Amino acid sequence: MEKKLQVGILGATGMVGQRFISLLENHPWFEVVTVAASPRSAGKTYEEAVGDRWKMTSPMPESVKRLTVMNVNEVEAVAAGVDFVFSAVDMSKDEIKAIEEAYAKAEVPVVSNNSAHRWTPDVPMVIPEINPEHFEVIKDQRNRLGTKKGFIAVKPNCSIQSYAPVLTAWREFEPYEVVATTYQAISGAGKNFKDWPEMVGNVIPFIGGEEEKSEQEPLRLWGEIVDGQIVKASEPAITCQCIRIPVLNGHTAAVFVKFRKKPTKEELIDRIRQFSGLPQELKLPSAPKQFIQYMEEDNRPQITLDVDYENGMGISVGRLREDTVYDYKFVGMSHNTVRGAAGGAVLCAELLTAKGYISAGK
Repeated sequence: MEKKLQVGILGATGMVGQRFISLLENHPWFEVVTVAASPRSAGKTYEEAVGDRWKMTSPMPESVKRLTVMNVNEVEAVAAGVDFVFSAVDMSKDEIKAIEEAYAKAEVPVVSNNSAHRWTPDVPMVIPEINPEHFEVIKDQRNRLGTKKGFIAVKPNCSIQSYAPVLTAWREFEPYEVVATTYQAISGAGKNFKDWPEMVGNVIPFIGGEEEKSEQEPLRLWGEIVDGQIVKASEPAITCQCIRIPVLNGHTAAVFVKFRKKPTKEELIDRIRQFSGLPQELKLPSAPKQFIQYMEEDNRPQITLDVDYENGMGISVGRLREDTVYDYKFVGMSHNTVRGAAGGAVLCAELLTAKGYISAGK
């Protein structure tokens, strides 16, 4: 790419916004030129607005420190200087829907980490290795919005990344019933241990809204476009429990599966290791070379050893074995703020760029 696309980040001061900034440092295609946040941060430099709340392990990039934070609500002003935006705003669901649509109508593509538009029928919700064809619904969304360039695309919830790709790799064996329990890191709530000291040595067996997302969003990934809208798949039936545990990064899932067609363990492992998609074919900058790794050791995957597999963009799977009630069970693990949040959105933007949905200029 001769000239990098000019990128804005909405909600740039929060944890996911910070992760976007960290991941986009030295990105070969994209350059962060605009940061926007709430009115209380507007007018400050990015470094001043974040203050002591920088939560990444890597230092704040020098290239953003002196950018002046813009008011995220001043849509036309923000839109004027960018080719597209990543959205990580912290607002109510209705406010998020409204502001993301306002940017799209200002002819700015919006690639969102938020959940507000995940069930808007003509908004694609995509894991690029699983359902890139859903981007085709963008033309119908643009017709509805009356835009030529602007649209909204979203990535799914962080909790499903540790098992939905695995189930996708096994679709030929027709999984029809799934029980999953996710053990979710505190960064999924936008916090670290300094912010949330009561999580040290603690487990909380409830995360608001998470179980419904974990049960329903995979079905939308596996759905199809009908008359310009995405219709979710009818199965497998998924039931889920979501538990907050005292780790900083990395969501783990313990999953039980029933299949109509009875695969062998060797077939299941082979499908995991062979599974890849359009990002790997196109060699997109953020795409993991090996999307899913299978680990033979009984005590893997582990957060401390495996969360950064493929720079946090890969999925780690282990402990696949036959079950006495279900057919098979396994443990999956993914990085919730990289693959599950900002990194997944960056990969979506790369694919949207490669496919011509995002380009320079209005």
